[in-house]
Amino acid sequence: MKTVTKSLISLAVGFAVGAGTIGYVMQSTEVSDRSSGNAEKEPLYWVAPMDPNYRRDKPGKSPMGMDLIPYYGDDAEESSPGTVRIDPDVINNLGVTTATVTSSRLNLDIETVGYVQFDEDRVLTVSPRVEGWIEKLFVKAVGNSVKAGEPLYSIYSPEMVNAQEELVLASQRGNQVLIDAAEERLRALQVSESEIKKLKETRKIQKTITVKAKQSGVLDRLTVREGAFVTPSMNLMTIAQLDKIWVIAEVFERQLNQVEVGNDVQMNLEYAPGKEWQGKVDYVYPSLNPKTRTGQVRIHFDNPDGFLKPGMFANLNIKAGLGDKNLIIPKEALIRMGDSNRVVLALGDGKFKSVNVDVGRLGSSRVEILSGLMAGDEIVTSAQFLIDSESSKSSDFKRMNHDSNTDSESHDSMSSDAAAQAVWVEATVKNVMPQHSMVTLEHGEISEWDWPAMTMDFDVASDVELSQLSTGLSLHAEITQVGKQQYQLTSIHIPEQKQVTEQEHNHD
Repeated sequence: MKTVTKSLISLAVGFAVGAGTIGYVMQSTEVSDRSSGNAEKEPLYWVAPMDPNYRRDKPGKSPMGMDLIPYYGDDAEESSPGTVRIDPDVINNLGVTTATVTSSRLNLDIETVGYVQFDEDRVLTVSPRVEGWIEKLFVKAVGNSVKAGEPLYSIYSPEMVNAQEELVLASQRGNQVLIDAAEERLRALQVSESEIKKLKETRKIQKTITVKAKQSGVLDRLTVREGAFVTPSMNLMTIAQLDKIWVIAEVFERQLNQVEVGNDVQMNLEYAPGKEWQGKVDYVYPSLNPKTRTGQVRIHFDNPDGFLKPGMFANLNIKAGLGDKNLIIPKEALIRMGDSNRVVLALGDGKFKSVNVDVGRLGSSRVEILSGLMAGDEIVTSAQFLIDSESSKSSDFKRMNHDSNTDSESHDSMSSDAAAQAVWVEATVKNVMPQHSMVTLEHGEISEWDWPAMTMDFDVASDVELSQLSTGLSLHAEITQVGKQQYQLTSIHIPEQKQVTEQEHNHD
C-alpha cells in the first residue's frame, strides 16, 4: 500500500512539475532556446517552475526542492498571438511528438460491433391447420436439432378423420373427381403424400396424423406440450437455420452514409482468436435509434459449421472504401473543445501555436481537415493539450490558411464560449458501459464549475474510442457541457508515464 501511495504521489508531482514548468516556460524567455541572446543579459529574477509568484533575486531551490529558473523578461521581438516557446528539455520530458499534415484519401473503413442473430428469411413457423389434441410431441426442448422429414408432432383431429373418410368413400365409388378433391383437402391439412398413398391402398383411417419438418435447423421456440388442445391460430414452434446467419451492426450517424449494400465486411470474435469471417452488407435500415444516435446495418455471413450462434458479440470492419483527396492528420492530434476543433502547430525553434480547424470525416486512426492547415505543416500529436492550454490564453485562433479575410474576433468569441463549456481534469475509470456509450469516472476537483472531487457517469462522445478505456485506468479527461445539466466525455489523454507507473504497481 505504501509503494502504491508513493508511486501515485510521485506521478502527481511529476505531472504537476511538467504542467507547471511548461506554463512558466511559455510565459518567459528560455535559457537554452536563446542562450546567445541572453548570454550578455542578467536575469531579472529567479522563479519557481511550479509557482510564478515565488521569486528570488538569486539562484536557489523552490519550496518543492526544484531549481529556480532565471527570468530575463519579454522577447525583444514581437511574436504572433498565442505563440509559445518551450525549452528543449521540457519538450523531451513531456514526450512531445509531431507529425506532418499530408494530402491523401482517408480510409473510410468503419470499426464497429454487432450481434449475431438468425437469418429471418430462413425461419419457419409451424402452426396446425385444424383443431385437435397433441397426442405425441417428438421435439421437446428449445435448441434441439431438427432435420427435414423428421416427425414434429402427431395430432388427433375429428376434422382430419372426416377428410380421410371422404377419400376412402370416393375410392370405393371410383369417382375420380371426388378422389382428387379429397386428396387436395388432406394435403391442405398437412397430411403427407406417403400417408395419402397408404390410405388409398389400405383404406384404413388413421386416428392421428403425424406432421413432419419441412426444413432442417434448430428449434428456436416451442409453445406446446403433449395433450394440449390446439387451434389453427396458434404458433406451435419455430425452426431456424444456422448455415447462414445475420449480424446486426451499430453504426454511428456520421458514418452511416458511407455504408452501402454490397460492402465487404470482416468479422472476428474476441473468444475465437485467429478466426475471421467474410460477409457483405445486406441491408441498411432506414431509421436511427434516437437515444444512441446509431443506425443498424444488416450483414450476411455463411456459417456452414454452425460455429456462429445467435447472441454472440462480434467485432466488425466494414470496408467503405476511400474518401476524396483531402488534408489528413492523425486522430490523436485533434483537440475537440465543445463547438470548436483545433490542433497545435509546431513552428520550429521550440515555438508552438494553437489554431482552429474545420473537421471533415473521421476514420479509425486519421481525420480529414477541410480548412485551417496546409500540407506540410507540422502538428503536435502528444502532450498537445498542455501546450494548447497555454497557447489558447492569448491565441487569436487564426486558421493557418493564409486567408487575410479570416475573422479573428469571431474565433476569439468561439474560443471563449468553448472554454466556458469544457474543462480538463485528472480522472480514474471506474466502469465502462459500451452498450450505452457511457463511462463512470472518479475525477478531481473542477474549480471552473465549482465541482468537488467525486464519482459520476458521463455520456461518451462518438469520436472517443471506448476500446481505450478500462476499469482502473488513470487519464486526463475533457468534460464538455452539452446542455443544461448535461455533461459529456469528449476527449481523453492517457499519459505514458502514468501507464508505466501502473504497471509498476501491478508488479509490486
